[in-house]
Amino acid sequence: MDLVLVFEVHQPFRLRRRFKGRLPYRYFDNQLNRKMLERVSYRCYLPANRIISEIIEESDGRFKVAFSISGLLLKQAEMWMPEVIDSFQILADTGCVEFIAQTYYHSLASIYKEKDEFRFQVKKHVDIMRKAFGIKPRILENTELIYSDSIGVEAESLGFEAVITEGAERVLNWRSPNYLYKAKDSSLRILTRNYRLSDDIGFRFSARDWVEYPLTADKYSEWIARSSGQYVLVFMDYETFGEHHPAETGIMDFLAWLPREAIKRGIRFLTPSQVIDEYHPVDEVEVPDSNPVSWADEERDLSAWIGNDMQRLCFNRIERLESIVKSSNDRGALEAWRMLQCSDLLYYQSVKGGGAGMVHMYFSPYESPYEAFARHMSALLDLEEYCEGEG
Repeated sequence: MDLVLVFEVHQPFRLRRRFKGRLPYRYFDNQLNRKMLERVSYRCYLPANRIISEIIEESDGRFKVAFSISGLLLKQAEMWMPEVIDSFQILADTGCVEFIAQTYYHSLASIYKEKDEFRFQVKKHVDIMRKAFGIKPRILENTELIYSDSIGVEAESLGFEAVITEGAERVLNWRSPNYLYKAKDSSLRILTRNYRLSDDIGFRFSARDWVEYPLTADKYSEWIARSSGQYVLVFMDYETFGEHHPAETGIMDFLAWLPREAIKRGIRFLTPSQVIDEYHPVDEVEVPDSNPVSWADEERDLSAWIGNDMQRLCFNRIERLESIVKSSNDRGALEAWRMLQCSDLLYYQSVKGGGAGMVHMYFSPYESPYEAFARHMSALLDLEEYCEGEG
């Protein structure tokens, strides 16, 4: 069995309560943003990158991983923690790490009525990957693994050979996520996340009431080895290691020992590009534009970001602002508008209950979804007023 590890690396620009200063940073709490980046860097990015680098060397290059790093994370790191970028460049130099494209601003631009902004943000991300790591991504991971047939068409037109999305039952039906698929009437390949095995680490690793607790590297490697199919794609937030699950839970030891235990069992580590080079698609996947798939919540649809009236108001305001901001010819306003598109700002406004609601609140820096809405909408209205005044 082959194992594909892909890590999402992202930090949003969180919003301040009272706006001050010049665009584009007028709306953003950069004191908090810097504090959060430094915390996550010291808890996760720097130690985890060091572990991965050591295991790549120890395994003579048999250990391979892939990263999808948002442009907003790179922007923050460039401002406050350049050593984080240096540590990813060290990994890039090993030749055992793949970097995947996404939207630079980690936005929902792929579901806007007009796709020009989506194309711009993806191209900007490809450019920053080339400048930072000297590579041109072959594979697209759209924000939040959102995918539908039209997004596949856009991905192919942008030159990508494959996309990564969620292996949801409503997309695959009876089929397994552990196979390579292709888009309908297209040569675009589709890699699907095995969400159960991904969430065993991402969500359940430190859950003491979980029947499989504690999760050890040898136990997990056995699960992978016993899996059927071509490969297992495990995709999760990189912040899983050290931030969502603190080091005291044993998560960093798990990261260090998983490659060793997997290799011991004959499991090969592949990058996503190696998967599409080695395997042929077994079937087509069709995802209607009326119901895109994502990796969020039990519904695995768009409801995590545009499921309630507050979220839809902000989303529609963002779309409405496009022509206003672009016609203002103000670079600061344009950058602020794009930063305000970050999906996290909508995610914080969810009012879902149950387990999904707890996850939304865990990630939110605000006391309530209503505060998240107020800050986001106030920023959008302020930006609109500024642009109309400029015009």
